[in-house]
Amino acid sequence: MEESAEPERKEVTSKNGDDKSIEDQACKSDMSGQSTDRSDSTENKADMSDPRANRLKLFNKVMEKSLQRVIADASFHRFAKTFHPFYKQKPQLTEGIHKQFVSELRTSIQDDITQIMEEGHLQFKLEELDRLDEECRDCTEPAWRPSGVPEQDLCSFVMPYYLQQREYLRRELKKLQKENAALAQRVRAGRDRIAETEQHITSGMEEWRASTATLDTLATLSPMQNFDTA
Repeated sequence: MEESAEPERKEVTSKNGDDKSIEDQACKSDMSGQSTDRSDSTENKADMSDPRANRLKLFNKVMEKSLQRVIADASFHRFAKTFHPFYKQKPQLTEGIHKQFVSELRTSIQDDITQIMEEGHLQFKLEELDRLDEECRDCTEPAWRPSGVPEQDLCSFVMPYYLQQREYLRRELKKLQKENAALAQRVRAGRDRIAETEQHITSGMEEWRASTATLDTLATLSPMQNFDTA
């Protein structure tokens, strides 16, 4: 009985030793990942503290660091620890499956990030923010901050728009009034020309009627009445 129990004890001991070695490797990888994360966070803080940092480049760098953290969390040691029985039987196959898993995970995350950027037009918006930041860099006026009273904030936000629209409507009204005055002047000039033309026509008709009356009078006279008889 004692001899049969010894191999079992050895097997349990070896299994515990394997588990402990995998845990030690996982802890080491976690510690290295944490140190990498601390260094990455330090670099990101340095980049963010730079007021002239390009937002698109900063976004890409943050996404790359986040992807590296996700890949570090999916380390082979954790993978082997999770699937320890399968890893113990086929370590090479387990390693190949892990490499394929990491590759597909990286590709999938990168595709999702690219899709989000395209759907949200992040590149254009981040570049627009850079442009606005550059334009406002030399501005000395204090930036707008909410007062805590929604009515006042709404009025301060909407009132400039309404004033701008009122000024635009005034300009348009003056423009239309000027055009209407020009049209009215053209109408008056046309009416004057029409009245003058009517006057010419009336005077012409009167002259024609006078000429017709004279001809009728001459036609009614006898030729003998116009000459003395011998």
